[in-house]
Amino acid sequence: MTINRAELADFLRCSRERVRPEEVGLPAGARRRTPGLRREEVAQLTGMSVDYYTRLEQARGPKPSTQLLAALARALRLSGDERDHLHLLAGHQPPAGRATGDHVSPGLLHLLDRLSTTPAQVLNDLGDVLAQNEIARALLGGVCTVSEHGRNVVWRWFADPAARTAYPAEEHEHYSRLHVADLRAATGRRSGDAASTRLVERLRERSAEFAALWERHEVAVRRHTRMRVLHPAIGPVDLDCQVLLAPEGDQRLVLFTPPPGTDAAGRLALLDVVGTQSFTPAG
Repeated sequence: MTINRAELADFLRCSRERVRPEEVGLPAGARRRTPGLRREEVAQLTGMSVDYYTRLEQARGPKPSTQLLAALARALRLSGDERDHLHLLAGHQPPAGRATGDHVSPGLLHLLDRLSTTPAQVLNDLGDVLAQNEIARALLGGVCTVSEHGRNVVWRWFADPAARTAYPAEEHEHYSRLHVADLRAATGRRSGDAASTRLVERLRERSAEFAALWERHEVAVRRHTRMRVLHPAIGPVDLDCQVLLAPEGDQRLVLFTPPPGTDAAGRLALLDVVGTQSFTPAG
């Protein structure tokens, strides 16, 4: 990523002028000609030289390291969004934010219920199904109440052969690669995370197919795919799978919509009438 020196300089100056000296344990003093902190005070708080910080504010400094950016974010009392903006202006990816976890917001749950004719579900970035609306449960099977890896779509795909019966056999290899590449991206963001490490270890022990695909180190965040579900009550139905990522990145809302020019809309309408049946849950 390329550093944007002009924008970085302006952001640092504005952020410095917004911080009151007493907020960082410095005396306010009576002879301050400018609002906020002085350049030398920012340098003192971050452990850098005054000359180095001055060059940053004059849009002529070198590209700062992530360690230096972290020190600046603390010294300037930046919020999480401001910290991420600082990193981007300096030519770095923002650090990973605090994960949302398994809690699904009431607003998102309300949205799921309002999508009465569109199958939708909320997953975390590891593939755990956290919430589904009624028509998604009828289409894919309800798994939200299953604990640990039982509600994880990647685990079920590789550890439970019956889970694949809801998909055409000729597409199994394609879906396997999609699952592994998306999980690779998630574990990269969750470096050192216990939950992702445990999931990958168990998958490698359980499935030779997963272990082999994992060694290929393919990485791709799943955003949009076309899929076919073989439902026992309404037959095969083609769907566009649209993935909407939350700002935190560890939860996503997945919508299953009928592609134009297909009979999927009619089949989903029939499913709304038929309701849930006893069949193998699909991912």
